[in-house]
Amino acid sequence: MASLLNTFVNSFSHRLDAPVRQHLKNVYGCLSLSAASAALGVYAHPYTELLQINTLTSLCTFGLLMALLCTQDNGKNQKLRLGFLLGFAFMSGVGLVPLFQMIIAVDPTIIVTALVGTLVVFVSFSISALLAERGRWLYLGAMLISLLNLMLLFSFINLFLRWSFFYQAHLYGGLFLMCAFVIYDTQSIIEKFHMGNKDFILHSLDLLMDFIGIFRHLLIILTQKELAKNQRKRKE
Repeated sequence: MASLLNTFVNSFSHRLDAPVRQHLKNVYGCLSLSAASAALGVYAHPYTELLQINTLTSLCTFGLLMALLCTQDNGKNQKLRLGFLLGFAFMSGVGLVPLFQMIIAVDPTIIVTALVGTLVVFVSFSISALLAERGRWLYLGAMLISLLNLMLLFSFINLFLRWSFFYQAHLYGGLFLMCAFVIYDTQSIIEKFHMGNKDFILHSLDLLMDFIGIFRHLLIILTQKELAKNQRKRKE
């Protein structure tokens, strides 16, 4: 086991230069703080009932996101930009509260299962991207953006048609896209660093949105399966 672990660690050392590894440490450290902030947003729901109004939550989340994107990194405003990121993550957690409340009414263990599944999927795809040849998966970018735009179009159309097939295709297709984005964004971060972009705060934002996207899709999928199972039991 020790030799296997050493081989695994050495593979990163051979494929990634020391500056890249340090940058990735900053990115994943920032991502961990953001995930903790999002969790705090969920657990603080008794004190954020006003913010749980959909419109208000969306406005706050979007405002913090735009503040982060519009504040350029100048080397002196990292704390401010980190605050914007953590605020965005916190509001994203608040936005998940209504979904959590519905899921708890069905089966609270779904949340834990979805979280573990998200961690496994995210870590697995991240490691695959880090161990892959540099830039191997960057060609996915244009394809993923096109598919994302297509899914948004189908989602808009389904507002009027309300076809179950469209909804399910959007749900599972969205999960697939989020997983693919983990691979693409991880390799994109490395490539951006080599091109001189060392903004680890903004880079962690990409991975945070991937993580939340996978988590949200898994929550809905597992809840649907549990509801279907309960319906079958009632019929029997």
